[in-house]
Amino acid sequence: MNEDPASTQRRPGRVQAPQGAVLIAASLPAPLHSALAARYPIVDLADAALAERVRELDAATRGEVRAIVSIGSVAIPAAVIDALPALGLVCCMGSGYEGVDVAAARARGVAIAHSAGANAAAVAEVAMGLLIATVRGFGVEADRLARGEWRGNAHARRPPRPGLRGLRLGIYGLGAIGMEIARRAQAFDMAIGYHNRRARTDVAFRHFASLAALAEWCDALMISVRASPATRHAVDASILAALGVDGHVVNIARGSVIDEAALVDALQRGVIAGAGLDVFEHEPDVPAALVADPRVVALPHIGGASREAQAAMQAMTLANLDAFFRGQALPSAVPA
Repeated sequence: MNEDPASTQRRPGRVQAPQGAVLIAASLPAPLHSALAARYPIVDLADAALAERVRELDAATRGEVRAIVSIGSVAIPAAVIDALPALGLVCCMGSGYEGVDVAAARARGVAIAHSAGANAAAVAEVAMGLLIATVRGFGVEADRLARGEWRGNAHARRPPRPGLRGLRLGIYGLGAIGMEIARRAQAFDMAIGYHNRRARTDVAFRHFASLAALAEWCDALMISVRASPATRHAVDASILAALGVDGHVVNIARGSVIDEAALVDALQRGVIAGAGLDVFEHEPDVPAALVADPRVVALPHIGGASREAQAAMQAMTLANLDAFFRGQALPSAVPA
């Protein structure tokens, strides 16, 4: 006899709780998972073909789900939203929510929440580390050391590289994370420019009306823009060419913002000098050409992985859920 696919995922005695159930759609940190299970009945479909698994749930279980907890990169399509008649909230741990079909959620009156700003400082730390590493050529020099090409003699040294003082840093996306990066860049005496859809009135940094103009101006392009259809492959071959042979690109946002094929080609042809990457377009798959290139400093998406950031994101996720089930305003709702 086949077992009810939801029966092993719901806490006994909690399913009929009046507040309804929470569907977990992504692999979550153990403390957050435990906290959710202690507060609410849960339906755990993490690491699964979500739309298919939701359809397999019995009608009663689907009707109990009032909230989804996920992460930004996991797809929450219209088919999932429409299959859950009591759904009122999709809550993403982290700042991203690009996997959520926002239009479908809005059409159903489903609120969207995220952990806005909770990991901004941690991501900015990694961004600065990648910026320093690529501009100062840490990967190239470490590779040279590993090959035994350095003997400490002056004539074997490479020509000096530019430093960060006076470097023109172009920030694509001056939101919470972008502002944290800018604050740190100021401590290094960098010149700061940025491109947003609209100029900010609360900063003195130079605003560029287009990404191309920003790339033409800057020595290093920092990507901290939110992933969306409008930003997919925004950093393409033309932007990389505008950045120039001495230019560097750093991405701590989402891999989809860079055209990875164009980036590989630009590096191989010397169109740009280097790259620092914490995110990739098809994670966890990373183009071998990027990993093998010593001019690329690559990390496995660790920007928000500090203890402090994780604790803050988890706390904000719980706060959003608790407010929703109490009928209160969400602390960190995605604006309509």
